Amino acid sequence: MASIETDFAPQAALERTAAVIASARRAMLADRYPVHSLTVEWRWLADLVSVAAEWRELAAQALEPNVFYEPAFALAAGAVFGRDIGAALVWAGDEPRRLVGFFPARVARRRYGLPLPILEAWTHPYAPLGTPLVAREAAEPVISAWLAHLAADRSLPGLLRLPLILEDGAFAAALGAVLRRFQMPFADFARHSRPQLVPGDVRGAYLDGAISAHRQRELRRSIRRLADRGALLFTASSEPQAVDKDVEDFFRLEAEGWKGEAGTAAARHDELRSFMKIAVRALGAEGKVAVNRILLDGRAIAAAITLKSGDTAWYWKTAYDERLARLAPGVLLSAALTEELAENTAIARTDSCAAPGNPILDNLWRERLALCDRLIALRPRAPFRLACRLEDLRAAAIGAAKAARQRLRRR
Repeated sequence: MASIETDFAPQAALERTAAVIASARRAMLADRYPVHSLTVEWRWLADLVSVAAEWRELAAQALEPNVFYEPAFALAAGAVFGRDIGAALVWAGDEPRRLVGFFPARVARRRYGLPLPILEAWTHPYAPLGTPLVAREAAEPVISAWLAHLAADRSLPGLLRLPLILEDGAFAAALGAVLRRFQMPFADFARHSRPQLVPGDVRGAYLDGAISAHRQRELRRSIRRLADRGALLFTASSEPQAVDKDVEDFFRLEAEGWKGEAGTAAARHDELRSFMKIAVRALGAEGKVAVNRILLDGRAIAAAITLKSGDTAWYWKTAYDERLARLAPGVLLSAALTEELAENTAIARTDSCAAPGNPILDNLWRERLALCDRLIALRPRAPFRLACRLEDLRAAAIGAAKAARQRLRRR
């Protein structure tokens, strides 16, 4: 027993020290940002243009960056996906007051096919991340003020769903600590992961360790075969005017492929195309967009749009000439972009924005980003247990449908 105590004493001491530091930090923040000094208001998304400067400042120092919640992107997306979206804004101070929390959401009147109202954070097909913007130095007080406001407003549902948050992220950790203090029941559902690029210290040689020598030879062979067809050029643009021009190649390539045939390509829908152009132009003016392309005899055969915020990038959209699929232009562009992002020391990680099982990035990027949907009971009488059971049934139904589709494909 003595040896065990000796072995574990340093670890226990470290844990106690960490707990004391964390407790002291919370107390300091509580003094600096007492919940009663924070004000919360609800505004419709369309009415937020007047606070765009404060909103942009918050995004620059957020606990976790989310480019899809920045004004340049969100205001453009609102015309297509945000007509019923509002946001809880958390403010600190009086004159001048400072925006310290941005929580966009909608009230869904039905869920699980039932008349079960629920407040849902805003995500959509072009914004696959639901992490709100919270001031880094005041995360827990801001989250506390937000949740207290939602719980007190009886015009809002008693259930809150936060889709697509980082399961192991700083926001989820701060939120969990607040929920436990408030004794608000919560549960995580729809756990899954998607590829992400986190090169760490292995920046210049990331691909060498990520893919086999055989796969690297295949990529070089594809480059040679494409070069045999004409002048091959890899390009990257980040200047606003160049980005605005080069993004047109993405629209064309997407429309010429299977998405164009299915009618889902952005270029086939004026609202979607307009939203993307406006968002890319606005983010480009802030230096937060890059367009990478492969040109063959001056014509784009692959294009990718990458968005950036803080130390994070998002591999947002990509398309390639499907007539050249055997020569893998999409894979080649992804590999070239991987090298570029890995060597960029200003980027700590890149989110693939891809569905699980992506055939390209699953094989190029080794790291995985764990995501989940978090369900929260804001008030004691909220039908939390029922909602949890229904979430389980929904997940089982989705899983069964996917399995059925896979069986049909194998026939």
